[in-house]
Amino acid sequence: MPLSEFQLIARYFAGLSPPDAEGVVLGIGDDAAILRPPPGEDLLVSIDTLVAGVHFPPFLSPRAIGHRALAVNLSDLAAMGARPLWFTLALTLPEVDESWLGGFADGLGTLAARCGIALVGGDTTRGPLSITIQVHGAAAPGRALRRDGARVGDSLWVTGRPGLAALGLQRLQAGVADDDPACAAFLWPEPRLAFGRGLAGLASAAIDVSDGLLADAGHIAERSAVGIEIDATLLPLEGALGAIPLSEALALCLTGGDDYELCFTAPAAASAAIAGLAAAQGLSCRRIGTVVPGVGARCAGVETTGMGYQHFRESADG
Repeated sequence: MPLSEFQLIARYFAGLSPPDAEGVVLGIGDDAAILRPPPGEDLLVSIDTLVAGVHFPPFLSPRAIGHRALAVNLSDLAAMGARPLWFTLALTLPEVDESWLGGFADGLGTLAARCGIALVGGDTTRGPLSITIQVHGAAAPGRALRRDGARVGDSLWVTGRPGLAALGLQRLQAGVADDDPACAAFLWPEPRLAFGRGLAGLASAAIDVSDGLLADAGHIAERSAVGIEIDATLLPLEGALGAIPLSEALALCLTGGDDYELCFTAPAAASAAIAGLAAAQGLSCRRIGTVVPGVGARCAGVETTGMGYQHFRESADG
């Protein structure tokens, strides 16, 4: 007999709510969670939905799907310099497949435990595979990073290797083994939580790279009412990206998306501190451009077929 909704929750997800989780007065099992925000801190809330065939190929392993579903939400907290507290999960399943659920819960729970975030509630229902996660985080008052603080003269920075995840998706769809470094970048994105918190007081504006570096830098430019110029010669195109034709590597780097790295602006005076923060965490972080007068983001001399991912038009199915 298939598991009931309550049996499913008890077996696979109740354990993701540690009894000593910070601020959880009442967690899974009631009509609503009772949460106590940290005194004197701002509460940050973000929500994302991942739909099979749109945001990830259905053939991915359930463990990778669980990891990605939480990681992309935690990346939003990282981009605002917040520390994770709690999350809720709404899971729509075509059927109760216990093998799939076990892998999904393992991927979700492993990342949750490592990042110190507790599951406090949610919902399960039947339908096409869809995963909605809402995350809650905290930051000191007025210290959360935002998109609207970039100023003319600031430098533009990015962590990691933008474009590598998009290359990985291409390779996964072509049947390349998932232990390929590019494939791993797509399957196992790493939310830059510690680095995001370290940027408080250094960065003037920040965003995570989900829709593509050029598009997301454009979001900072729009919110800050400035222009952003990306220097193609400064982009991190080493490794797997350096092994493909330059035009393809540039297109993936600028428009690929799904990287969940941090793109941010900072005054030139903060450069040494940013480099030191990255070195201390063993994280690649590179200055790639400048904030200038004007509107929007651009990369001089590089032609791309689009600005990045656009909902209602594109999919990641295989």
